[in-house]
Amino acid sequence: MKNKSVTNKAHFCLLLWNVGLFAFIWIFYYNDFAFRANRAMGAAISILIYFILYNALCELYKAFRIASCSIGETAFSQIISFGISDLLLYMECCLISNRLMNIMPGFAIVCMQIGGTLLIVIYVKNYYMLHVPPKETIFIYGKSVSEEEVETFRKRILDKYAHIFEVTCMLSEEAGDELLLRQIEGSNTVLFYEASYEKRSFLAEHCFRQRKEVYFTPRLEDIVMMGCQPKHLLDTPLFRYDYVEQKKSGYKMKRAFDLVFSVILLLISSPILLMTAIAIKVNDRGPVFFRQKRCTKDEQVFEILKFRSMIVDAEKDGFIPCTDGDSRITRVGKFIRKTRIDELPQIINILKGDMSFVGPRPERIEHVEKYKEELPEFAYRMRVKGGLTGYAQIFGKYNTSAYDKLRLDLMYIENQSMLLDLKILMLTFKTVFTPESTEGFSEEKSKRLSSEKNISAKEKSLVAQGKYTI
Repeated sequence: MKNKSVTNKAHFCLLLWNVGLFAFIWIFYYNDFAFRANRAMGAAISILIYFILYNALCELYKAFRIASCSIGETAFSQIISFGISDLLLYMECCLISNRLMNIMPGFAIVCMQIGGTLLIVIYVKNYYMLHVPPKETIFIYGKSVSEEEVETFRKRILDKYAHIFEVTCMLSEEAGDELLLRQIEGSNTVLFYEASYEKRSFLAEHCFRQRKEVYFTPRLEDIVMMGCQPKHLLDTPLFRYDYVEQKKSGYKMKRAFDLVFSVILLLISSPILLMTAIAIKVNDRGPVFFRQKRCTKDEQVFEILKFRSMIVDAEKDGFIPCTDGDSRITRVGKFIRKTRIDELPQIINILKGDMSFVGPRPERIEHVEKYKEELPEFAYRMRVKGGLTGYAQIFGKYNTSAYDKLRLDLMYIENQSMLLDLKILMLTFKTVFTPESTEGFSEEKSKRLSSEKNISAKEKSLVAQGKYTI
């Protein structure tokens, strides 16, 4: 449990440093302007609000997870968390005192928060890497996945989490129960990758009995069952599945939210929209918008709007997924894609009711038919309205497989609420500045995906397993 002790101490140090600096500048400068009548009470309430807000944002952005995140990601999450908190409390002071306060004292404290946070995160991360050994992990994979897919997943895990997991053994679920149980007994952690339900249940029971740490990739039925609610009708436990489309009150609130905030965002972003439109027009005299038929709730077709980021007639030879360094992307397009400005016109789609702020991304019509053919469960994600952002955009990347995106979308569908929508919108703010999420397909993979006739029967079977998208 040494890793727990290290992260807990880091958590305490970050809280003490960032909340302490805020408390210092608030008590010795801003508090006198905001609470002249009752300074002590005002200071106590403001510091408490800051503590709660900062801690909540850190939990949302995983800003205390130094062990499992890179130094840059942790530091960035911390800066967002205390930056938003500092800004909101500064606005509180301005509103209460009814004047625009001097921002420089607060800015100086923010600089100190950044510097101290970087030092703490770097020190703790290096200490963790040197003194906390990775957990011995056994990797058990299903019989339906290829060796190439297993190796790809293993590399992805180790590329990012080699300091946490040390894969000491990789076995197929068909290796035999005696061998599997013996390997599990000698490991700290067990990772099930696309294992069959029966085998996973059998082995997981032994893992739980021995208090092993268990990870597994969920099957679609696992995720769908998250939508069940317990019903105590008998002395025998019952679960009832609640269909998401029947939750009408939630949809009314969601639509009201979409209407209000789409209008506000259109007004706020209108200068950016205008400047982008002018830049695209000046760049190559082509159309400003890119329009495309997409499917939303109940497979209704609508025309999605984006700022055009590629050359005119970029898909005249058929659909070719965008690759890293794609020559079809214009100079303006590179910037607006990197900053997600190309997605802003979809606020108009939200205002019209074609989309929502949060939901599964609307797919191209031809893609829907192909995905449904290979993944019949794909039709389930069409039960809700498409969104500007969603689970797959927060936790996935541009080149995340169709199967993994479907799993992420179903996790949202089965757990959706206004609170979850707000959480996803706040996480989107961080994702916008995360380059990894915009990673494109490799050129070789893009060529394979661009033509259906080039896909072999074996490759088609891998689509259903999440090997790659069509």
